Amino acid sequence: QVQLVESGGALVQPGGSLRLSCVASGFTLDDTTIGWFRQAPGKEREGVSCISGRDDRLHYTDSVKGRFTIARDNAKNTVYLQMNSLTPEDTAVYYCATGPRLILNSCPSWSFYDLWGQGTQVTVSS
Repeated sequence: QVQLVESGGALVQPGGSLRLSCVASGFTLDDTTIGWFRQAPGKEREGVSCISGRDDRLHYTDSVKGRFTIARDNAKNTVYLQMNSLTPEDTAVYYCATGPRLILNSCPSWSFYDLWGQGTQVTVSS
């Protein structure tokens, strides 16, 4: 079965850290472009980070640069999002997604991706 399953979301205090995981099954992550998105209540889905499929370049939205790190473990067919220095503005449901394996100069919008996970809730609050 082709699917993505996220995990790792939790309630964390401001300034804390979390690592989200996205495990792929039924296909190889290395053959795709991978993205992390988030959606807060009442807001549009926002691209957070991505790995360009053909050249493995990493891209981040400005609000998370220097705090978040995306990484792929091919042996585990898993992509991670390490999130540090979390703020309440990072509260959202986080999704991973995969799309065609291309060279990208920036993260594409959500419509580029054709497979999505179910999401994992991240809440940053004291």
